[in-house]
Amino acid sequence: MSINVNVFFVSDRTGITAETLGNSLLTQFDGIDFRKSTLPFINTVEKARSTVDYINHLAETSGSRPILVSTTVSDDIRAILRGANSLFLDLFDTFIPVLELELNLHATNTAGRAHGVADTKRYYARIDAMNFALEHDDGQSSRGLASADIILIAPSRCGKTPTTLYLAMQHGIFAANFPLIEEDLEDQKLPRTIVPLSEKLFGLIVDPDRLHQIRSERRPGSEYASLRQCSFELRQAEAMYRRLGIPYVNSTTMSIEEIATLAMQEKGIRKQSF
Repeated sequence: MSINVNVFFVSDRTGITAETLGNSLLTQFDGIDFRKSTLPFINTVEKARSTVDYINHLAETSGSRPILVSTTVSDDIRAILRGANSLFLDLFDTFIPVLELELNLHATNTAGRAHGVADTKRYYARIDAMNFALEHDDGQSSRGLASADIILIAPSRCGKTPTTLYLAMQHGIFAANFPLIEEDLEDQKLPRTIVPLSEKLFGLIVDPDRLHQIRSERRPGSEYASLRQCSFELRQAEAMYRRLGIPYVNSTTMSIEEIATLAMQEKGIRKQSF
């Protein structure tokens, strides 16, 4: 029987940093049902007090002390949140004082710098990358394809689209993707459009059972979703990757973030965060 623990990611902005930090820590603990809630824009004393009242209520009624992961910049708001009946984990409490000491400089305590639009040039670069990924999704356009930083190739439903969108949104990378259709796989030839760009290619495969499951949810009972067809396409794709020297990864047990990071590392693409 698993233990239920309420977890709150609290921030004076979007809560993305608190979620990232908190989830990374929680993955190290098995056998617990973490009931996660994100509370963004807790940026006034009144909101902080309401948050504490809510957390205290849950602490009394749930039978277990909640965990509060905070990335709130304001000292006043952090002081209120720290008073909640919870385990209080705060990024700024932990690291800002030692950084101030090391750098001999006081932190600005300015909210929103991690995910705000501090550099408009980089912001618009990310928008351009997202538009590029959408235009070049699933091989639907070859216009300006030479501008791609990376081109993902794989049989249908192997995770190309979410990975290219993540690369664009998170890192401003111009990423395109092309499906390998049955004709390509039978002939062991790349789609003609991407042959001149072979140095930008990165391949994906998944386990046949996993692809069968994914395709069956989309088109149940079809030849497209059959285990036989999935096995054939994946076997042919892997053979093509090896024959043409295209780097690839089996992404069955990998997150989108892990696939993207591995692809960038393989292609020598510098990682940027916005």
